[in-house]
Amino acid sequence: MSRSTPRCLGVLGGMGPLAGANFAVRLTQLTPAKCDQDHIPVLLRNDPRIPDRSTAWVGGGASPLPAMMRGIAMLQDAGADCIAIPCNTAHLWFEQLQAATSARLLHIVESVVLDLRRQDIHEGLIGILGTRATLETGLYQRYLVKCGYEPVVQTDSGVLNDCAASIAAVKGNRLDESFPPLARAIESLARDGARAVVLGCTELPLALPQARRGEFDLAITDSIDALAREAVRQFHPNHEFQSRHHPALV
Repeated sequence: MSRSTPRCLGVLGGMGPLAGANFAVRLTQLTPAKCDQDHIPVLLRNDPRIPDRSTAWVGGGASPLPAMMRGIAMLQDAGADCIAIPCNTAHLWFEQLQAATSARLLHIVESVVLDLRRQDIHEGLIGILGTRATLETGLYQRYLVKCGYEPVVQTDSGVLNDCAASIAAVKGNRLDESFPPLARAIESLARDGARAVVLGCTELPLALPQARRGEFDLAITDSIDALAREAVRQFHPNHEFQSRHHPALV
């Protein structure tokens, strides 16, 4: 694949729908633009008909791969030459998806590692939150270890249940119910010594508003924001983001 600056970003969304829409919002907010024409051309395919990724991986449900491949083909046919997938668990099929397209696919876990470094976190214990499939398959653990970090994953039922409850509340448009279980999960990882926590499901950033992230005594890396920053870097390679997490829109 050519590594030239892409012309149009495709977003394979719908996993879940609010996460895909939020990615598009955060991409716009994070883009260094002074007028409409400075923004990145984006094609968003927010298709909730894609089968559930976690159910497919751990529960024997229908595979999402054919539907994801159709979505990527549609985006590429419409002009996208760079594609973001704002769903962590979908990246369990990343290699098959990349092999099926000549468009450049951005990897959400690699984007999170870059965001940790942006926050000047280059080593140490990193807590991971996400779906059961994301945690049990080691999707994040492999990348973090390779990059010099020590992953902290709690697979006891309490943390997994809190993550699942927060994710389900976001998917059900019950955002007011999504914060308390996520806060419990973050605090549990903090007690285990994590210096940063990865919100490794794209519903979780929606459960933790930017304004409340300072309530926790550790860094938060947000997989939606990390992927959006990487997309911005692809289209604006000379742009440098601030090295710290604040302000909220930077």
